[in-house]
Formats: sequence, structure tokens, C-alpha cells
Amino acid sequence: MLIGGRDRAASSGATFVRLNPVSGDVASRAPAATLADADAAVDAAAAAFPAWSALLPTERRTRLLKAAELMDARTGEFIALGIAETGAMANWYGFNVHLAANMLREAAAMTTQIDGSVIPSDTPGSMALAVRQPCGVVLGIAPWNAPVILATRALAMPLACGNTVVLKAAEACPGVHRLIGTVLQEAGLGDGVVNVVTNAPEDAAAIVERLIAHPAVRRVNFTGSTHVGRIIAMHAAKHLKPALLELGGKAPLLVLDDADLDAAVDAIAFGAFFNQGQICMSTERVIVHRSVGDALVERLAAKARTLVARAPTDDNAVLGSMVSAQAAQHVAALIDDARSKGATILAGGPVEGAIMQPTIVDGIQPDMKLYAEESFAPVLTVQRVDSDDEAVRIANDSEFGLSAAVFSRDIARAMAVAKRIESGICHINGPTVHDEAQMPFGGVKSSGYGRFGSKASIAEFTDLRWITIQTGPRHYPI
Repeated sequence: MLIGGRDRAASSGATFVRLNPVSGDVASRAPAATLADADAAVDAAAAAFPAWSALLPTERRTRLLKAAELMDARTGEFIALGIAETGAMANWYGFNVHLAANMLREAAAMTTQIDGSVIPSDTPGSMALAVRQPCGVVLGIAPWNAPVILATRALAMPLACGNTVVLKAAEACPGVHRLIGTVLQEAGLGDGVVNVVTNAPEDAAAIVERLIAHPAVRRVNFTGSTHVGRIIAMHAAKHLKPALLELGGKAPLLVLDDADLDAAVDAIAFGAFFNQGQICMSTERVIVHRSVGDALVERLAAKARTLVARAPTDDNAVLGSMVSAQAAQHVAALIDDARSKGATILAGGPVEGAIMQPTIVDGIQPDMKLYAEESFAPVLTVQRVDSDDEAVRIANDSEFGLSAAVFSRDIARAMAVAKRIESGICHINGPTVHDEAQMPFGGVKSSGYGRFGSKASIAEFTDLRWITIQTGPRHYPI
């Protein structure tokens, strides 16, 4: 672990291993933190806070930019570790590092944009100021599926705002998340400014509860499943700590009857199958106008058959493996349920361990488990509709509301549809999977609340204070 600027074993000496999901070999071995280790990480961050928060903004910027350079320079290490720990493709990890480094650069640019305002006061001689100040220690909890992007996002803007941080690494990729800590430490942020805690899977609940409960932790951000997000929200609420939650999704992509079908197919295939569909924004539902449904599905099935999943080290692989064989089997059961209730299964193929081929489930219906449940896999459902109103109704018939997309040649029509979709993000004539460091990122409904990304996240990671300066005599009633 990284605690107070030093490499630390667990105080108990315990470790845990992460196995390669394809080969079964040991991918990494990491310390299994105790509750005392969790306390030590927060204590180290709290001790580092006064100096880091007092640092001049340009100096914070310089150090964050240095971290971005070092992250880019270690792309090869991130790729090798990532392939071994999660079975994803090299191009996915290369993109992860590229975007994460840009998040650090965007955060660096924000260090001089954390401003306030002067508020007109009805009190004579009083100058009223709204001032944003760093809040203290921020706890970031990041997942395994886009590990460099999402762990860096959990840290970058909190650091830019003058906070110190503790990253609780994902059990499926402790090596990748620890390497992010190494990069930030080597960039000279300062001992204790960034701390990384790793824990065994069976200890996760206790470690998270302990970290949130620590009095020095003032903010919590979490990216992961809605189920776990609810638990974290309850812990945060118990201690009256604000939380930013970016949770599950079941992104719909609406294809209207005037859409460019070739463009739609390319966007759907990318959004549904890239990183084996293991992205919170992955296209899980295609809602298509009946008049173009058959043509779209035919082209989409042909495209899916060219996207062959193999071990990520295979030179002929287009897609890699899922995070585990258990995850693949769970989704295979959802597909079998849909088949048994009348759905047509296109493309796909046998599941071999953690390797699952891209699959299209045509004719999805509400009585099928896959209709509502997030698959988090290379699986796409198709539903045909007769109108824009019906398309919007079905798009909103989900507890989730993270990302969405609409395809139409009529931009005004597409915009009208997009405005009615209940999601934090919606793209017109683009894929549901898209992120940029400067964009406000987050969802509605069971996809969470709060926003990551540049200016939008300043409010999440600062305290807004009202400060007055009395410049003249003041009258009091007593």
C-alpha cells in the first residue's frame, strides 16, 4: 500500500492474490489491509492536508502536470498489469491511460478556477463574499472495469481543489490502482497527499465502513454498482458526509426511422461490445423503429460476428475476456432465460471460461430478466417500436439513467427526443460510450447523483463559505 509516502505492508502481514481471469495464474499479490491500516491512511492524508491545501495554485498545477507526464510514460506498465488482472485488451488500457492523464491535465488547469463571488448585502458597510475552500480528506472508491480512468477521476479534481485523498483500490486490480499512487507520489505531490489502500475481497465491507466513518474524511466518491452504491450512501448519510455516486447503467440507444443505419450500427457495436460491454455507459438496449428494425438487426449481427473475443494476448483477438468466468456464466443464464421466453439469439456462441462472444438478443420483453437487469457484458437487446413516443417510454422504463443516445438525420427531432430521456448524459448520432475530462459526468435515478468532471465537480469537493467584512459602523437593535 501507499500510506504517508511510504510502501506499507498490511499491519497483520496478510496478503491476497488476484488471478488472471483467462489463465488462472497469479496476476498480482497485494496487502490485505486491516482496520488499523485504513485509519493510518486517513491519518496520513489528514496530516498532509494543511501543507497541500496552502500550496499556491500554480504549484499544485505544476505537480499535477508532472503526474500526467509520468502516467503517459508508464503506459506499458499499466497495459501489462491491466491485461493480467482483468483480461481486457491492450487498446482499452492504452485509452485508459490516455484519458486519465488528460484528467490530470484538466484538473491542473482548474487549480486557478476555484473562485467565488461578491454578494450584494443589505447591511450598510458590509462586504459579503462566497468563498470556496478545500474540505479536507476525500475518500475515492474506484472499480476495476476502467481502472486507470475511474481511479484517477476519483483523485484528480479533489487534489486540484486542495484536498488530500485516500484511494480504496478495487480487489480485482490492486496492481493497477497502486501504480496510480506510485505515479502521483513520484510526481512530487508530497507524502500523504495521495494514499492507496488495498484489501482482500472478504474485508471490503468492513474497510469501506471504517474509512467512511473516520472523522477526518469529509467527502466520499464512489463509482461502481448500484447495489454497493446504496450501501455506501447509507454509511455516508449516517455520518452526514456528502457522497458523489456514479453507479450502474442500462444505456438505451434509440434508432429513429430516418437514421443513418450504417452510422448507428458502428456506434452500437462500439458502445455495446468495447471492453466486453463492461462499461457503465455500455449500450445495453437498442430501441428501433419497426420500419427499419430488420435492416438494422441484420447489419448489426453481421458486425458482431466479426468482433471475435479471445484471450487478450492472442494476436487475433478483437475483444478480450470478461472479468471472471462467474460473470460470464451469470450473463449466459440471463440469455438462456430470454431464449426460453421467446427471444431470438443472434451472433454469440459458447462461453469458454471468461471468454464470451458478442451477443444480440432480439425481441426482448418485460418478462425476461435481461429486460431490466444490467448485464455488464457483451450482450445487446433489441426492441422494436412504432413511434418516437413509444421509444421514449421504453427508454425511460428502467431504474437506471446514466447514458443514452438517439440516431436521426433530423437534429431538431432528435433533440426533442433526447430532452425527454431520463439520463444524465445523452448523445445525438454518437455512441453511448463517450467521456472527456472537461465534461459533467453522472446520472439520475438509480445511476447515482453528483457530477465528476472539471468545473462541475468543484462544488462536490469544496466547502462554500459565506464570509463578511464589516467596513463601517454597524447598528444593532440592543
